[in-house]
Amino acid sequence: MFDNLSLKLDRAFKTLKGTGKITEINVASTVKEIRRALIDADVNYKVAKEVTDTIRNEALGRDVLISVSPGQLLVKITQEELTKLMGGSKVDIKLSGDPAVILIAGLQGSGKTTFTGKLGSLLKRQGRQVLLVACDIYRPAAIDQLKVLGEQIGVEVYAEPENKNALQIANNAIAYAKKTGKKTVVVDTAGRLAVDDQMMKEIEELKKALNPSETLFVVDSMTGQDAVNTAKTFDERLNFDGVVLTKLDGDTRGGAAISIRHVVNKPIKFISTGEKMENLDVFHPDRMAQRILGMGDVISLVERAQQSFDEDEAKRINAKIRQNNFNFDDFLSQLEQVKKMGNIKDLMGMIPGMGKAMKGLDIDDDSFKPIEAIIRSMTPKERQQPDIIDGRRRKRIADGSGRTIVEVNNLMKQFDDMRKLMKQMNKMGGAKQAMSRMMPPGGGRR
Repeated sequence: MFDNLSLKLDRAFKTLKGTGKITEINVASTVKEIRRALIDADVNYKVAKEVTDTIRNEALGRDVLISVSPGQLLVKITQEELTKLMGGSKVDIKLSGDPAVILIAGLQGSGKTTFTGKLGSLLKRQGRQVLLVACDIYRPAAIDQLKVLGEQIGVEVYAEPENKNALQIANNAIAYAKKTGKKTVVVDTAGRLAVDDQMMKEIEELKKALNPSETLFVVDSMTGQDAVNTAKTFDERLNFDGVVLTKLDGDTRGGAAISIRHVVNKPIKFISTGEKMENLDVFHPDRMAQRILGMGDVISLVERAQQSFDEDEAKRINAKIRQNNFNFDDFLSQLEQVKKMGNIKDLMGMIPGMGKAMKGLDIDDDSFKPIEAIIRSMTPKERQQPDIIDGRRRKRIADGSGRTIVEVNNLMKQFDDMRKLMKQMNKMGGAKQAMSRMMPPGGGRR
């Protein structure tokens, strides 16, 4: 999402490299470039001007330490101001009431139903009993879509396909949730335009009658500055509690994420990428500022790994590594776990320094398909005993997978190198101990 903005900000900071001290002249030129980069990213002009004026004043008011270059200082100040602009710190959703009711609102096509499924999945992983409610009575496929998502994540969906009264459906769903012990009810509503007064009255009546603990406004971030204007109009009618930004993996300039908090004065609570039910993150302004400035986001990467990786499976793999029995079945299993974490390019961007290195590279989940095709073309015995795969077998695997013999040989070499590394880690005292040597005191726990 922020590739272009990150690149332009990086260029702006480079104008201060090699400069021994901060002056009004060199700061002015850098700040001008920062402002231009923000406006190009579709940030509201007044917001861009306000934040860059603050950056300039902060920079001129600080002394540069001998160990810190002017460029580094300006990056730090910009990070601080971007963090403040996007809200300062994360804001959790409120889950009060029995059951707690979460009302989802937004424009048509903003991704509300998909987000409803993702939120249900997240709440379920947190140990809550969840009921999803299909209150989009206008879009024919909406109820079916929510049912499919509910089935995927193992969460019950309440629907009344013949009923065309959204408020009645919602009230019946809450009564059903109380009866069945569901502690959280997530109500998916129809997409509506702010100019459609009848539809706006319907969502207002829903909110008034349900008295939800949380009303979330879902915004398609690809609509850029229009998303900010729409959010402002909706908030005047609905007074929602927080914003959800969807489709952040799309070709968007990111201005909505930066300026929506400032303009609407409501926190961004979640960000969503892709269609997978696991691709939902709690919004952390400080982490997003770091990612925009190319610093990565290791904490979010670790959190995604913790959510996606099965503990029992991890123990099983660890035992096989200790016994030097790691095979292609295990490798395929780990590949599936990594894919659950989300878009590969997005994940790589969370690693400090990788964002800049990957600019212009086309990396997606399809990058794994050749590897999977090769492994799935092996017999069960070959996957379990990679050492028996000789030249004749490699030729057959290449033909069966539709890949070249060179690709098969490369995969075999990489797999062999990985097993050698695992063997070395065992000699160091096991994979777990080896990892602990690389961790800071306390194991990195907070």
